[in-house]
Amino acid sequence: MTVRIEARQLIPGRGDPVPDAVVVADGPTISYAGTAAGAPDTPGATVTTADTVLPGLWDAHVHIMGTRSMDLGTLPLEPVALRAARATADLRAALDAGVTSVREVGGLGVYLARAVAEGIVPGPNIYAAGAVLSTTGGHGDLHSYPLPWLLDGHAGPEFRLADGPAECARAAREQLRVGARLIKVCASGGVLSELDDPIHQQFTAAELAAIVEVAGMADRVVAAHCHGKPGLMAALAAGARTIEHGTYLDEECADAMRQTGAILVATRTIVQELLDSGAAPPYAQAKLAVIAQRHAGALTLARERGVAVAAGTDLALTGTDRPASWGRHGRELPLMAACGFSPLAVIEAATAAGPATLGPQAPRSGRLAVGYDADIITVDRDPLVDIDVLATPAAITGVWKAGNRVKG
Repeated sequence: MTVRIEARQLIPGRGDPVPDAVVVADGPTISYAGTAAGAPDTPGATVTTADTVLPGLWDAHVHIMGTRSMDLGTLPLEPVALRAARATADLRAALDAGVTSVREVGGLGVYLARAVAEGIVPGPNIYAAGAVLSTTGGHGDLHSYPLPWLLDGHAGPEFRLADGPAECARAAREQLRVGARLIKVCASGGVLSELDDPIHQQFTAAELAAIVEVAGMADRVVAAHCHGKPGLMAALAAGARTIEHGTYLDEECADAMRQTGAILVATRTIVQELLDSGAAPPYAQAKLAVIAQRHAGALTLARERGVAVAAGTDLALTGTDRPASWGRHGRELPLMAACGFSPLAVIEAATAAGPATLGPQAPRSGRLAVGYDADIITVDRDPLVDIDVLATPAAITGVWKAGNRVKG
């Protein structure tokens, strides 16, 4: 089926906007994107008109967990099947928010990706990491449970504890075995874990190197959860492709990221959502109060120092009645704009920049250009004037995934 979208404006994802534009998709790929004057004739095409057409959004940091609580200790208390069923509603909410691709950095994504690819469950393209790799006592350790119980795998598929280079290599291989498209590691402490400090480095240099090496042999990259500088610098030295959060990023970190080509996925949304709602456990809210202002400043500094940035939210919860829930992906865009990014730069971070977070696994996606995936959205007003339009699902009038209309 041929789809033709005629718009007052085309935002290509990377590059300048095109006024009075047309996008043509023949099946799953784009065959034309440019001026209306140069557009081919498309007899029999399904025609849509819109104010603005742009690539489907990428969210480069999400978790498919089907949970209703920010207390990660509740995850083992609910059946995985129940949480997976809930998550199908999350995937639909993402499409309605204009998100056509997600990089899932720990959760049930490796399994639900198959259901989406089979056409059984409507949802965005899912590029998933499998389980989050963590040290014992680290950010991915559920500290309130007995350690032997966790080591026996009873905590569920979201987290994998590993200590020492050999065990870390094995843990990375286990994720590849279930189809992971990248590997996620906790290189520093975190906010939602009970006992660790977000500043402290967790994996050793040798452990990180083992994980990066195993990932690289399979053409996968490593996404490193990093708040503190020690873990961030260690992750960069080991060869991590992306830094998630980057709270204590400073000039030295920014310069190192630019030199290595690493990408920052700052996740402003999760910080702001938890600040607004107070929904995290008390120990996490106390940590959040310490890092919140620094987190926004780190993203501003990254922009000033020329660090590559991709948009990601860290959303994980199911249900519109919950904060940090799926469907709120667009909030990241105005939060980035508040850190000094222009609307065009924000849109690039949320479209064309997303695939690069997967390294060799990157699809031809995130741009309106010939040969790219026909993942497309239309909106009812100009996001270059009002970036909040992309944070308003009702204003996203059409969503196409692989050339098939899934909203509107």
